[in-house]
Amino acid sequence: MSEPILQFGTSRFLLAHVDMFVSQALERGDAIGGISVVQTTGNPASHARVAALSQGAGYPVRIRGSDGGAIVDKSIVCHAIRDAWVADRDWAAVRRAAMDNVRVVVSNTGDMGYRLDARDSADVLKGDGIVPRSYPAKLLALLYARWHERAHGGVSIFPCELVQNNGDTLRGIVLDLARQWALPDAFADYLQRDCVWVNSLVDRIVSAPIDPVGAVAEPYALWAIERRACMEMPCTHENIVITDDLRIYERLKLFFLNLGHSWLAEQWITGGRPSSETVLDAMNDPCLRDGLETVWQEEVLPVFAAMDQRDRAERYIGSVRERLMNPHLDHRIADIAQNHAEKIKRRVLPLIELADSLAVRAAQPHLRAVIARYGLSR
Repeated sequence: MSEPILQFGTSRFLLAHVDMFVSQALERGDAIGGISVVQTTGNPASHARVAALSQGAGYPVRIRGSDGGAIVDKSIVCHAIRDAWVADRDWAAVRRAAMDNVRVVVSNTGDMGYRLDARDSADVLKGDGIVPRSYPAKLLALLYARWHERAHGGVSIFPCELVQNNGDTLRGIVLDLARQWALPDAFADYLQRDCVWVNSLVDRIVSAPIDPVGAVAEPYALWAIERRACMEMPCTHENIVITDDLRIYERLKLFFLNLGHSWLAEQWITGGRPSSETVLDAMNDPCLRDGLETVWQEEVLPVFAAMDQRDRAERYIGSVRERLMNPHLDHRIADIAQNHAEKIKRRVLPLIELADSLAVRAAQPHLRAVIARYGLSR
């Protein structure tokens, strides 16, 4: 029998976040069961992780940093992952699992994870070994097989990609694809009525891998989950928050932590700074640090003040500052700068749009110059 949690993505982030939560919860009897992971890319490092995970020996997560001023340095061995598959090689096993015991689907497929592939077609539904290329097509194929064979009911789907309203967004993409492929209306009803698509937000800095599998992460961790009727949680954990107002968590993380990271990446790119520079290096550079603090205080915080959330935002800035000053994380800005233009579109432009909608008086010269550089001027 397959594990009840099916996970798409083998990133070190998931290993040190959701997978670690489930592992710790299993030890207390607070999880629905183990995890089967599916590698969705051809990345050699991901192949190595799958090979290591397949041995079933567990993997370490080293937690290093400061938590409210107290130094944390500990290792946790995680054992929640019971199966590890490569989609292109093991699709039949993934398909069988989806029609067996799976109750929860988790994903973190990267910045481009929801992008469709024109080469996918309804032929992937025939079950004759054709592997869908995009993640939405993979998910659609598995849910269709589950519905068509009347194997089980719906599942709860928890996307962890950094996309606003990620559950609603993914549901919309899968439904549109089902319509393009002229699938039965009854299947569309199943997707909307029986499957629960949950918006969620993940927040943790996972800075480095431990080879062949494992990760180094900061103490801070949050999985904020929007309450949905009939959703089945994979586990309970002290770092999981179920909320009726996910947007406040999204905005705090997006406009202080994520925007702050992208601001530093912008200075790294335009300034031709060293390839080895880390976030800690940047925070210890007076010019970069002052620039970031100016953006936070003068261009971001006034937006939260206009929403009567200044106090909460100021507390969050304090926590982010402590996290970025973590001396134990080797968080390279070169890694943060990947897909930089897309991140600017997601992290900076929405703040400018929100400021305009609230008639915020702050001029925001630095952030508006950044979006202008990428052709996103308001």
